[in-house]
Amino acid sequence: MSYTARPLDSSTWPAFAELVERNNGIFGGCWCIGFHPECRQPGVDHRAAKEDRVRTDRAHAALVLDESGIAQGWCQYGSPEELPRIKHRREYEKDAPPLPDWRITCFYVDTKHRGHGVARTALGGAIDQIARAGGGLVEAIPEVTAGREAQGRFLYSATVELFEDFEFDRVRQVGKHAWIVSRVVDPA
Repeated sequence: MSYTARPLDSSTWPAFAELVERNNGIFGGCWCIGFHPECRQPGVDHRAAKEDRVRTDRAHAALVLDESGIAQGWCQYGSPEELPRIKHRREYEKDAPPLPDWRITCFYVDTKHRGHGVARTALGGAIDQIARAGGGLVEAIPEVTAGREAQGRFLYSATVELFEDFEFDRVRQVGKHAWIVSRVVDPA
């Protein structure tokens, strides 16, 4: 099966929403809001918050569609203001790297499509979208999986190995298996 990446925006919101609903809200109802400022605020409806962010151009992702136009995954990215919450914050801040222009924080792949290149398509799509938005320093905090078995549902930030395939460099380890990775993306 072949996949294409499209920006998450008002036109692709229905496909994104269908994917999330098909997968029970993703991670217990996250709706991919976990890295946005609204996360964990009392009374916040995650679906409504995400939809508002998408429709007002305050949420970014490369949405991966299959040959039938059905969404099968995504890669979320955004500015540090858009995505202020990060994994391993305490360790990250001990020797914080330069503030990036963009963060890649979250991936999701429908369980029936895992292992078929959806995350790879999503990351490539996110990098292309970042380049079209002017490029800049991009960081992420994925996990090393080489030499260990890791369940897919815990790899919501993808793998260091995948990022290295896209020319990201390891900056510093911040968790048992987690690394800050970064690269500069040239403007398109």
